[in-house]
Order: sequence, then structure tokens, then C-alpha cells
Amino acid sequence: MAMLLEGSSAEAPQPAMAGSPVHSLVIGRWILNGFVGVVLMFLLLPTLIVIPMSLGGASYIQFPPQGLTLNWYRAYFADAEWMSATWFSLRIALATTLLATITGTLASFAVVRGNLPGARALQALTLAPLIVPHIVLAVALYLVFAPLGLTGNFIGFTMAHTMLSVPYVMLTVSAALQKIDPLLELAASNCGATRAQAFWYVVLPNIAPGVAAGSVFAFLASFDEATVAFFISGIEGKTITRKLFEDIDYNLTPIIAAVATVMVVVSLILMGGVEWLRSHGANRES
Repeated sequence: MAMLLEGSSAEAPQPAMAGSPVHSLVIGRWILNGFVGVVLMFLLLPTLIVIPMSLGGASYIQFPPQGLTLNWYRAYFADAEWMSATWFSLRIALATTLLATITGTLASFAVVRGNLPGARALQALTLAPLIVPHIVLAVALYLVFAPLGLTGNFIGFTMAHTMLSVPYVMLTVSAALQKIDPLLELAASNCGATRAQAFWYVVLPNIAPGVAAGSVFAFLASFDEATVAFFISGIEGKTITRKLFEDIDYNLTPIIAAVATVMVVVSLILMGGVEWLRSHGANRES
């Protein structure tokens, strides 16, 4: 009996001692989590500070705010110039989303599934707007658009923003296409479907979450774009980001913080939709 007790006590797990590998791993994990939390707070703090600034009662931006009011949001929605710039940006973003989604999806399908010569070079060229600084693109677009009368109008903005948004669609759709077995398309072809029918009825439903996520990124890339808009805006055709730049220079009121808060909320809602689509697609695959 004593031998059994001694054996059982010898086999009992011992608590992790200070300085043991397990204890060091736990401490390292806590340090890493704390560091990540500090970095995230540092990144989010400027955005979070804007929200109370938009509720301040003073006629100028201040932090912390003195009193809370929604008057600046009412002033934003009642101001004709702000509303004109907002609707102009929304129209451009919606048109850009449609064009960029169609163009990026078809280009991704051609690169991933096609047998194009120089496909990698074409893909790199399409993704160039993500690498080239926007200030360089803005100057180039202004020099090209100005003689053609495309500055400050809907067509010029849509063309410029589509060019900037297509790479986001290509990245998400290409990643979705890589997960689809090409044999599914061959099976559809063997059943009598044309290439277009196989894409529409077989491929597109499977990559729909990726296409939807790319369209959301395209919308945000257009709606939040500021550098190119600053160069190709006109007196009449003015986006909300260009209007923000002007008011920061000449009319620094809490309306700016209210507009920034609205843009942040819209972006968060759309990004939440992207995350939902991603998780929904993952659940479908599992």
C-alpha cells in the first residue's frame, strides 16, 4: 500500500516553478499581448478622440470638449455645401464600386484561370496603384485629365478611382479563385455549359464572398481617397475629402470632427460586413 502511495505521488503533476520553460512561456505571452494592446490603442486613439470632439459645445475644435451637443451633426446635414460634397462622393464611390468589381473580377479570372502570356506582368501592372505613391499618381492624373476637361467632374473622378480600386478587388477575388477546384468548371463544361455559363453558375457563386469583400474595399478606397481628389477636384465637383481639406485650412469648426466621425462609422459598418462575409464564406467551405 505504501509503495502504491509513493508511486502515485511520484506520478502526480508538479506545478510550474518560477524560471521553468512553461512559466517563461506564460510571461512571454502576457508581454506580447500587452505590447499588441498598446500598439492597437496607439493606432485607435486619434480616431477615438475625434468622436468626443464632434460633440463639443464650443465653436472650435477642442479636447476634452466642454459640454456635449449634437448641433454640429445637425449643421453638417443642413449645410448645402457639405451635402453636395457628400452626395458627389457617394455617387463616385458607387460607380467606382460597380466598375472596379466587374473589371477586377474578370481580370482575376483571366490571370488565375487563363493561359495568358505575361499574366504575372499584367497582374503586377494592375497592382501598381498599391505601390506607387498616390501623390505621384495624382500629379500624373492631373496632367492627363486637365487638357481633356476631366478635372472636377463625375467621369474623371470615376476613372481615377476605378484605377485605384481595381487592385483591391483583384487581391480578394484572386485569393477566392485559388481555393476553387478547376475540375468544377470542367465538369460543368462536360455537362454542356459554355465557358460563360460555367463561370456564372459554378464559379461566381463560390467566389461571391470574395467579390463582395472586394467591392466593399473598392467603395472605401474611393470614398476615403484624399490625395488624388485634392488634385483633380474643381470648384463645382468637390468630394467630401477635398471639402475637409478646405475647412481645415479656413473654417476649423467641430463640423469637421462630425464629418470625420460619420466617415469612420460608415467605414466600420462596411468593414464589419466584410468580416461577416469572410466568416460566412469560411462556414460554407467547412
